[in-house]
Amino acid sequence: MLEKEKARLLEILKCAVQYKKEKFRLSSGRESNFYVDGKLITLSSEGAYLTAKIILSLIKDKAIDAIGGLTMGADPIVGGIAALSFEEGNPISAFIVRKDLKKHGTMRLIEGPLKKGGRVAIVEDVVTTGESVLRAIKAVEEEGCRVEMVIALVDRSEEKKPELRNYPFVPIFTWEDLEL
Repeated sequence: MLEKEKARLLEILKCAVQYKKEKFRLSSGRESNFYVDGKLITLSSEGAYLTAKIILSLIKDKAIDAIGGLTMGADPIVGGIAALSFEEGNPISAFIVRKDLKKHGTMRLIEGPLKKGGRVAIVEDVVTTGESVLRAIKAVEEEGCRVEMVIALVDRSEEKKPELRNYPFVPIFTWEDLEL
């Protein structure tokens, strides 16, 4: 992994951690005094670039055809990866898994050029239990794709859904890296 880029990303990631005495409700339903707002990182120009650069280095030898995940956490990550991969001469398609089936037009659950039989990586900004990741995995597997790996910007280092153990899981940072 790119150590200089990873060190800088950790610096700016620490600025996205919020603390309050009253607890935050996480998407998993759990509560915590700490909240990592991944979108503050992945929607900033430097954070998007660094995240994309690091993830591209993680998947470069994996023959990944497409990269995506459940909307909202994956959206900015996969957009950055698609753009940077094209610039670097090894384009990787991006896709987004909707939370619900689109009710009009194409009525798709997955948006983007995802091809049946493709080898994919699933990304998420922050993983607690892995529920969002598993929803994305289920959707792409139902489309006939094979999940090669799951990548998280931050793993909250909490108990994951047992089904997530069936997939190679690579966090860029763990909760311990944030030194809370």
